[in-house]
Amino acid sequence: MAKVFRPSQRESAILSKIESSKEYARRAAISSVRDHIDTLSNVIAMKLVENHLVETKSKNTLEEQIHKCLEKLGHSDDFDIDYKIAPIRDLIHQPHIVSIYVTAFVIEDLLKHKDIVDIFGSDEDIYSCVNREVKTHLPV
Repeated sequence: MAKVFRPSQRESAILSKIESSKEYARRAAISSVRDHIDTLSNVIAMKLVENHLVETKSKNTLEEQIHKCLEKLGHSDDFDIDYKIAPIRDLIHQPHIVSIYVTAFVIEDLLKHKDIVDIFGSDEDIYSCVNREVKTHLPV
């Protein structure tokens, strides 16, 4: 009997490995947030204020809000995370999941808080500021 030739079998195996490694990296990043939540919320809040991207009445309130955002990220399921980042998903080609989630929080939710005066800069500026700190403080 003749062998069935499937030209896409190897390609599909490679794509499957790439997708599973991306999913593993995503889960590892989210789980590592739980271990570094205090440090991460502090440095993100500090850098957003230092870089004049967020004007606030209280830096402590900003830090608390980012801390709550990171806690929520650690306990959210994939659908909730994807729903949160959907409006800015195409901001960066391959965004870090923690950075894009915090950026979405800053752009959409933080502006509504009573202690936040205003948010300056483009979405890319906020993402790059947050991403620098996330990559520095998360081991993944």
